[in-house]
Amino acid sequence: MTVGEVTRRAYREALPVLLLSAAGGLFAGLVLGGMEAELRIIPGLLLLVPALLATRGNVYGSLGARLASGLHQGLIDPELATGDGRLRAAIVAAIANGVIISVVAALLGYLLLAVLGRESAPLWELVGVALIAGVLSGLALTVVVVVVVILGYRRGLNPDTLAGPVVTTTGDVVGIATMLFAARIVIALGGG
Repeated sequence: MTVGEVTRRAYREALPVLLLSAAGGLFAGLVLGGMEAELRIIPGLLLLVPALLATRGNVYGSLGARLASGLHQGLIDPELATGDGRLRAAIVAAIANGVIISVVAALLGYLLLAVLGRESAPLWELVGVALIAGVLSGLALTVVVVVVVILGYRRGLNPDTLAGPVVTTTGDVVGIATMLFAARIVIALGGG
């Protein structure tokens, strides 16, 4: 393959995903803009938005990278075999890490607001939102990452090219949507 062919192939694979990524980011921004009431009712929630979205990208980006490496090395079966222990272990680790880091982000956010003397919702509200959003977004992102990376690989696409933009876009959209949902649950439970 020539350099030109490799370049054209890379653009053919990446450009549609990057365009979807930009559209998804704009959609996530619209959802965030619609969360004004929840952000007002749960002070400190806005502080969690970048932390929780960044952790989605980090945790599930790692899952996508592990899957891509496993597929390239022949360690993971591209036929979505449910009996594959490596795939199952990577999924469990990603979900556990995503949920744990969500709770840690809420705790650190609460402490930071307290140290700075800023208004904050009670700790249980911030942890509740982070925990609910962490579980729901983790489940959704796991499904999306596994399906997109493995199906892309089976169709001859480079899973490394797909994983990053797909995780970023899906993480933003699903992350904001699940935060909104979680905030509404916490508010309904008496959080505001």
